[in-house]
Amino acid sequence: MKITRSGAQPSGRGPADWFTGTVRIDPLFSPPEPARVAGALVTFEPGARTAWHTHPLGQTLIVTAGLGWAQREGGPVEEIRPGDVVWFQPGEKHWHGATRTTAMSHIAIQEKLNGSPVDWLEPVSDAEYGA
Repeated sequence: MKITRSGAQPSGRGPADWFTGTVRIDPLFSPPEPARVAGALVTFEPGARTAWHTHPLGQTLIVTAGLGWAQREGGPVEEIRPGDVVWFQPGEKHWHGATRTTAMSHIAIQEKLNGSPVDWLEPVSDAEYGA
């Protein structure tokens, strides 16, 4: 058994290559192999969002605070609120983040395949974000 105390892992800023706007990532868990699952609390300031991306084994988001948006490629922008659980299928191209005026936090859970949980793609344009 291993207990990781709250605050034991430092917060980090979401890299500009993967995010637009101000994003804070608080790691929650990433057990050693053979486990593949990892989770983080991600907080998006108003207007902040991920780039388009996919997950080889899918991704679950649990919205914990605020108001956000999520979109899969070819679908409408969907509003997400605290308590909502969002599932993206393996390989499904998508993005998620805060609304223009309200911050949003979610727990992101995904599994690694061949050492990677995500494939980052192009940024979400302002036109796509505002759709």
